[in-house]
Amino acid sequence: MRQSLKIISYNVNGIRAAIKKDWVGWIEQNDFDVIGVQETKAQESQVNLDALKALGYEHLHWHSAEKKGYSGVAIFSRVAPDKVVLGMGIDRFDQEGRVIRADFGDLTVLNCYFPSGTSGDVRQEVKYDFLDSFYTWIEALKQERPNLIIQGDYNIAHTEMDIHNPKSNKKTSGFLPEERAWMTKWFEKAGFVDSYRHQHPSEEKYSWWSYRAAARARNKGWRIDYQAVSNPLESRIIDTEILNDAVHSDHCPCYLEIKR
Repeated sequence: MRQSLKIISYNVNGIRAAIKKDWVGWIEQNDFDVIGVQETKAQESQVNLDALKALGYEHLHWHSAEKKGYSGVAIFSRVAPDKVVLGMGIDRFDQEGRVIRADFGDLTVLNCYFPSGTSGDVRQEVKYDFLDSFYTWIEALKQERPNLIIQGDYNIAHTEMDIHNPKSNKKTSGFLPEERAWMTKWFEKAGFVDSYRHQHPSEEKYSWWSYRAAARARNKGWRIDYQAVSNPLESRIIDTEILNDAVHSDHCPCYLEIKR
């Protein structure tokens, strides 16, 4: 058994669309143990993942939204999880398929898709509600499972280093002062480490680009995807990276290798 877990977090913006762009071929070229995907936009019955299973990812766990073609998260692993939990136990968020948990020994991976507020004030309020509820839920979960990896699309760029044009985006959802303050509280008071920033303190690298104005080609992006680890795991971080060369979505994957 490998003495580490190699984990990716990837908002695929529709898993069927990503598969058509040879997402499984890209997985084959790499060496991941656990794949967390967000925004699957599909029910398990709608996706043929035989090719992924053939690569050894025999443990497939889905948490889809009740609304078809919307949201959804999944974890695919070559390592059998000891326990899998769908959702947070909060109906209004669980109906949207936002969170899935998998335990691997003393490690707990939470694969998450935080709400976006870009469609208007109503969804922005849903986002704030989720942030507050998620924070409280995690505080309780930490008592039971202290070694947490909370990864996914947070839909928030934390600092000016994490967004290509901070000045013009001050009033844009995803970079609002209240959202950034929540991220600061997350990393400074809730006991979590931004694993990528821990290893790359000054690197400006992004994980999402708008489809407009050739943003990706010009690298006009945002870093809104994270793999946060609870403080006890900080010393177990081996490697982290943002894999910009993977082009199956408007996001790219984040990578974490951590000691088991």
